[in-house]
Amino acid sequence: MGENAGRAKRKAIPPGMSRTKIHAMRTMAEERGLMSGRTTVVRGRMPESLVEQAKRNTGIKSDTELIRLGLATLVCEDNYGEWLMAHYGTVPPDIDLEY
Repeated sequence: MGENAGRAKRKAIPPGMSRTKIHAMRTMAEERGLMSGRTTVVRGRMPESLVEQAKRNTGIKSDTELIRLGLATLVCEDNYGEWLMAHYGTVPPDIDLEY
């Protein structure tokens, strides 16, 4: 048997935004209280190619989750480096390290 026998195959990471950054954007928005509370309907017509590429780049299938991530990224992007450094050396016990 080969060296990797018995290991579960990892889910392919789509090109584009990393799972780590997606998780960080969601966490930053949650920490600011932006992902809970009353909701509102957001509608808009988007070029199909833009939506398809964004879904491929993030691995997100849901239009709602894609819009939610996009808005969270717009709100939190400028503070990503600062937030990342503030969390340096901390790993939540429930994080999937893919090993």
